[in-house]
Amino acid sequence: MLSGMAVVFAALTTFAIGDSAPSASGDPSQFRVDAAVNGENVSPFDVGSRMLARVAAATTPAVVHIQSERRTRRGTIEETGSGVIMRSPKADGEFIVTNRHVILGAELADIQVHLHDGRVITPVGKEEDAATDIAVLRLKTPGLTFAEWADSDNVDIGHMVMAMGSPFGLSQSVTLGIISAKGRRALELGESREVINQDFLQTDAAINPGNSGGPLVDLHGRVVGINTAIASQGGGNEGIGFSIPSNLVRIIVEQLLEYGEVQRGYLGVRLDDSFDAAAAARLKLDRARGARVVQVYPNTPAEKAGIQVDDVILNFDGYDIEDEEHLIHRVSLTGINKSVRVIVHRNGRQVTLQVVLTQRPAANRRSDAPRPMPQPFPGGARIESSGLTLHRLDAPLAAQLGVSGQRDGLLVMQVPNRAGDDSLQLYDVILEAARKPVRTVGDWDAVLEQQESVQGPLLLKVRRVVNDQPVTRLVLWTPPAAE
Repeated sequence: MLSGMAVVFAALTTFAIGDSAPSASGDPSQFRVDAAVNGENVSPFDVGSRMLARVAAATTPAVVHIQSERRTRRGTIEETGSGVIMRSPKADGEFIVTNRHVILGAELADIQVHLHDGRVITPVGKEEDAATDIAVLRLKTPGLTFAEWADSDNVDIGHMVMAMGSPFGLSQSVTLGIISAKGRRALELGESREVINQDFLQTDAAINPGNSGGPLVDLHGRVVGINTAIASQGGGNEGIGFSIPSNLVRIIVEQLLEYGEVQRGYLGVRLDDSFDAAAAARLKLDRARGARVVQVYPNTPAEKAGIQVDDVILNFDGYDIEDEEHLIHRVSLTGINKSVRVIVHRNGRQVTLQVVLTQRPAANRRSDAPRPMPQPFPGGARIESSGLTLHRLDAPLAAQLGVSGQRDGLLVMQVPNRAGDDSLQLYDVILEAARKPVRTVGDWDAVLEQQESVQGPLLLKVRRVVNDQPVTRLVLWTPPAAE
């Protein structure tokens, strides 16, 4: 709800016993309700439409459009995304919740927040959590409308939701869909990022580049999730979007506001990421469930609690564990120095242990360490460097270029004029740089950073249309610092 505003839905349609039901192919106006809206009878279709409009109107003022820039030695990278204004007892005034990748590497002065009323403001502080791709932007601006959190545990598959934000920079956009699935984990959608907590809500509400960081709201206008990723062949909406559930976001946000970082529990084990039915049968377990321990690290909470190799952790702190990713998620959300009951399957029987978790080591890379992050939205990102402008390739651009089958790469939008087929040209699609794939602007930036100490031109593999036929070429491009 927005600033205490309640949106109440009631069952308005009633039919008396014996009434003849309108035919499926009849005029929708045949449906009538026994209640009036603004003094006139309306169809239930109108009622539903008006209710959705009320939700959108109440929530939109709390949704913001964000533009950020980060400067590198090779140029400036721009990102666009969305966010939602929230409140918390742990913060002095309102703040914005968004995705970390929307403002990654940007100074506060280089972050512009576009409000619903047309104002453009700059945050006065920021906190980030790489492990969830969540960021908080602190504000000192009066007269802001804020949203409220919903309990994402009470959102079920089939519940209707609305995705709000600025897809392709089109601010104040709203799309409608349902919750398609819950508890999506271990997603492999492309670009790797450090993330521990994968417990995504899946929705078919249309989500596109630029929706990153925007809210997924229920039909009371409350935030049930923060839109973060899509599964797509061409970079656009294909009906599979992912949002971080609100209960997880709230935990992260509250810790960022209070401590400036997220304190995560640490167990100290390595888990079997290919635990299957055969392994379960060998351990006298009825089916593959829980998380099998394959190594216990010394001087860790797991060792002190008596956890052993081949133990299968079935329950952690009251949660039945589905798999190793689920255990990683639960451990990381548990407070440090907390005593937790753990139920393990050992030698055909269940054993109950008590574990006192410690702070996760910063450089830990064991089984309960961060896992790959799903591909975040490109958000309209591009890089401009000494006249060279690149843009991530998508399906519409590929079709216009005559390379419809191409899904990855960076389109050259502007390049300094150089002669010869061995140099970078306008409309080239860069596939590799220094023999490393470049699917995103982030990939390109990473290659350039690694090549800073290398003198001479950069070897690029490009896709180019020659005589109406796409061909692959190796070309040389000299970075600005080497010119």
